[in-house]
Amino acid sequence: MLRAIIAIGLTALLLWQSDPSAVWQAARGTDLRFVLLACALVVVDRVLMAYRWLTLLAPLDPSHRPPLAAVMRIFFVSTFLGTFLPASVGGDAVRAYGLSREGVDGADALASVLIDRLLGVVSILIVAVVGAVLARGLIDVRVLYPAFAVLTFLCVAALAVVFSARAASAAAAVLTRLPRGRALAQRLVGAIQRYAHHHGAMTNVLFCSVAVQGLRVLQTYCLGLALGLAVPLGVYFALVPIILLIVLMPITINGIGTTQAGFVWLFGRAGVGEAPAFALSVLFLAIAVVGNLPGGLLYLKGSDPVDNRRGQTP
Repeated sequence: MLRAIIAIGLTALLLWQSDPSAVWQAARGTDLRFVLLACALVVVDRVLMAYRWLTLLAPLDPSHRPPLAAVMRIFFVSTFLGTFLPASVGGDAVRAYGLSREGVDGADALASVLIDRLLGVVSILIVAVVGAVLARGLIDVRVLYPAFAVLTFLCVAALAVVFSARAASAAAAVLTRLPRGRALAQRLVGAIQRYAHHHGAMTNVLFCSVAVQGLRVLQTYCLGLALGLAVPLGVYFALVPIILLIVLMPITINGIGTTQAGFVWLFGRAGVGEAPAFALSVLFLAIAVVGNLPGGLLYLKGSDPVDNRRGQTP
């Protein structure tokens, strides 16, 4: 509830500061050709995200891996349902649950989603650090040091669980204190540690994750062109990764409010007015919703791959 209040309040404050009429004027002449190009890039990044999760199913015994169509359906439906859940991990929970319904052990399903999330966060951190270096002439990057430090610590700690037996034992000890944790701890930590023997898959997914962040920069550039912003592509590569880092912070629901704040603050340093920067932030969120619509169509179709495969009546 607090995060929802912050999201609504922060968005309303920034809209008021930007002047709603000025925002409307900035958005009314939007060139839909560039918006459609941005949407096409969103489709590409969704496919790439689906591919990286599929790659992370490598530790599973081939005889126990679900069919490709079922995995793709689970991924796209989870991205759609995640739009309406109060945190980014909501979609991840749907993915893990859907995979477990396909006959995959619950620990293995959860481990694949956690590793996918971890490498996604690592990629944002990498690209955001590069963006901070490029943006040194625009902003005081020292204000980002606390976020960089916290995120780096969390990523290193999580990677240690994958590659260090001692860290894995410590994580298992913590999990045993949770409800039903003792039954889950060893299986989950064991499933996570299996990725230590799949360097190729991990590296592949990390490169794909960095590529996804690059695609998001290009999507934002297309939206800027749609609004007629005269901002060089290099500025987008400097600022958008930092915005992605800001959005990653669990302050509001699905980045609403923090996205607007990031765009208004950072693009303001690049000479963009508050109204067009706010309009750009709204378009940025809107195309993300568009990218989730294929999952909505699959969800409405309502076929259940588990029941269909087993010959049961849904």
